[in-house]
Amino acid sequence: MISANDPKLKSWVAVPGESDFPIQNLPFGIFKTKYLTAVAGVAIGDFVLDLVYLHEHGFLDDLNLPIGVFNQKYLNDFFSLGRKKVGEVRGRISELLRHDHSFLRDNKQAREMSLIPMTETQLLLPVSIPNYTDFYSSEEHATNVGSMFRDPKNALLPNWKHLPVGYHGRASSIVISGTPIRRPKGQIKSPDDELPSFCPTRKLDFELEMAFITCSNTALGKGIPVKEAEDHIIGFVLFNDWSARDIQQWEYVPLGPFLSKNFGSTISAWVVTLDAMESFRSEGPEQIPHVLPYLAVEGNKNFDVQLEVLIQADKSEPTTVCRTNFKYMYWSPAQQLAHHTVNGCNIQVGDLYASGTISGPSPGSYGSMLELTWNGQRPLHMPDGTERKFLEDGDTVIMRGHAANGKVRIGFGECRGKLLPAS
Repeated sequence: MISANDPKLKSWVAVPGESDFPIQNLPFGIFKTKYLTAVAGVAIGDFVLDLVYLHEHGFLDDLNLPIGVFNQKYLNDFFSLGRKKVGEVRGRISELLRHDHSFLRDNKQAREMSLIPMTETQLLLPVSIPNYTDFYSSEEHATNVGSMFRDPKNALLPNWKHLPVGYHGRASSIVISGTPIRRPKGQIKSPDDELPSFCPTRKLDFELEMAFITCSNTALGKGIPVKEAEDHIIGFVLFNDWSARDIQQWEYVPLGPFLSKNFGSTISAWVVTLDAMESFRSEGPEQIPHVLPYLAVEGNKNFDVQLEVLIQADKSEPTTVCRTNFKYMYWSPAQQLAHHTVNGCNIQVGDLYASGTISGPSPGSYGSMLELTWNGQRPLHMPDGTERKFLEDGDTVIMRGHAANGKVRIGFGECRGKLLPAS
């Protein structure tokens, strides 16, 4: 059987050269159209393949899928079938879309009904998210923040290299790419103020992250061994963890972020499967000191994904403000999930686990405005003559990511959000 990741594969669907969605990707999402309510689909080039149509008309009969599994508002029930079954569906779709496979290609009616131009669709939140956890797994980011607000000589807290630091976030305010975000209000207190004041944040920031989604329900009290962690991960999305830095600085002691984060986070629409990411595995940073046995991994558990953030001011062209890579992360997704559950915490299908801000070793690879401008001390100069210490009302933040190895390029689409004034 031909692998769905084979770089030699070509599709009978025309796929532009720099498309995020060649036949080697085939990410899953939820979409609707003028004529269709929310259903499951797969991205191929500039089109969406309607999985409900394929399932109801016999194209997936050999896979023994539950009736109606794709005719739903979210992918949770489909993902709950497990990574192996979802991989079988991806493999079957790859076969149907291959240039030398005629079953769908030569069925004019089925082709026209199932293949919908992406411009005619509205992409929706792909999963119902029961729980959301945000990690803090970039050594470069943690070092920058620690240097900025604490002691540069002791930037990392004592626990940082022994465990993946994380906190539980708010799942209800995670929104799909394209949804506007309103500037939040909260308490702010500068060092010179005697008392805090209540006002809109003056330091609204983006955080460039990736997030993985789980595809299983586990029992309370049962952990996930690190060697089995990836069996529970279905795939990845881009993630913007919008942050109000001045609200955060006042509220985070002693329990961490609260109102400074839970006002909104944005995810990209397409879930790129872990199976599609296999060709882009990367060695992670050397972990010194050695981690405890329950976190010890073998093989490459990081992923080489090139990431970019652009800011678009009103009536201006987008400007790239940072480029970095997911492979820099100190703690891998497998380690994050193993640590998350080692105490017996149960997971659920559709849970979302964000990486934490992804920063690289150079200033141009920092994944937040906080770092790029060093807390406003080094403003970014925009093409329209303005400058940015933090985000301004009307700014649109655009995140993009793709993996490439010289043979194949797959991407995630955009993670986009426009900042609106405080209410």
